[in-house]
Amino acid sequence: MRMLAEFFPEFAELLDAMDDLYREQRMIDEKTYQFICFALSIKGRSKPCVLKHFKGALEAGATVKEMAYILALVMREAAGADDCWTHDVVGDWKEILAGNISCDCQK
Repeated sequence: MRMLAEFFPEFAELLDAMDDLYREQRMIDEKTYQFICFALSIKGRSKPCVLKHFKGALEAGATVKEMAYILALVMREAAGADDCWTHDVVGDWKEILAGNISCDCQK
C-alpha cells in the first residue's frame, strides 16, 4: 500500500472507503470477522495482516487456543486442497511415465 499511497493515492483512498463501507454494513460479529481475516492472511502469506488480525481477534474476545485452532484449520484445508489439486494434475501418472503427456515447461 505504501507505493500505492504515494503513486496512486486515488486507488488507496478508494480501498479505505471500501473498508469503511464494509465495516458499516458488516453482518457478522467482530470476532468472526477477525477469524476470517486471520485465515485469509495466513493463506495470503501477509505477515502484517496475520499480526493485525491475530491481535484484532484477541481484542474481540478470542483466546490463543481458538487462534491455534484457526491456524490448524487453515493448514488442514490447505493440505487437502493441495492434495486434491496435485492428484488431479498427476492422476495420469502412468501416461506421464509412458511419455504420452507433455509439458510446455520442458523446452
